[in-house]
Amino acid sequence: MDFEGLKKKYLPMTETAYYILLCLIESRHGYGIMQHAEEITNGRLKLGPGTIYGTLSKLEKDKLIVSVAEKERRKIYKLNETGRELLKLEIKRLREMVRNGNDEMGDQA
Repeated sequence: MDFEGLKKKYLPMTETAYYILLCLIESRHGYGIMQHAEEITNGRLKLGPGTIYGTLSKLEKDKLIVSVAEKERRKIYKLNETGRELLKLEIKRLREMVRNGNDEMGDQA
């Protein structure tokens, strides 16, 4: 799938895809992703194994992440350049949303 097709498929991102890609800036296995996502969201986001592994499979199939190693039967993944570019676009979109919200709501936000 070309980059334009990936943009149409993934943007806007689900919260799950966003946090998995964000967690994979550094190499991690599935359980490590679950732990890191929970940590950086202060416990708000708890990703279950079914959600994690289903999404990892889809992201790997679409070539947004790559498997870089296998350690103790755990597959370790990392974000690749295509995934990084999509993540940057999503962060840009989210920043615009927050900026617009702050502009419209002012001190009420």
